[in-house]
Amino acid sequence: MTLSSILAASQAAPAGGFNPMNLVLFALFALLIIMMIRKQRKTKAAAQEKASKLAPGVDIMTNFGLFGHVKAVDTEANKIQLEVAPGVVLNVHSQTVAKIIDPVDASVDGSAVPDDASSLTLNLDKPGTSQETVEETVARLNQENNKDN
Repeated sequence: MTLSSILAASQAAPAGGFNPMNLVLFALFALLIIMMIRKQRKTKAAAQEKASKLAPGVDIMTNFGLFGHVKAVDTEANKIQLEVAPGVVLNVHSQTVAKIIDPVDASVDGSAVPDDASSLTLNLDKPGTSQETVEETVARLNQENNKDN
């Protein structure tokens, strides 16, 4: 295209005419701005919720994978005293908190691991169960394991 053909095309279009493509572009631009504002509000709300839950006595995980127990929180200096082992206290920045670990109640969860092997044998408290010897228990568990494979 030459310069004269471009000028002729621009003169052929009405000067104050409505172009629907402009409306689509403005709508997309407005949608982009709305999505950016929405994400910013969600991020800010999540940070405020995390800060409100952060208190001494809470277990946390940091961004670099360090698990610990919060001993003290200094909001002015943005520091947290984190106990990672008995007697080992580290000072970390409060923005390094990746996740606050909620304590899981074992009675509600139902997946508590017993301290002994009593769960492997049949429970005598349940009606209709008989006492099982160690050899019978091993044989039963091997059969169940072979069925699964």
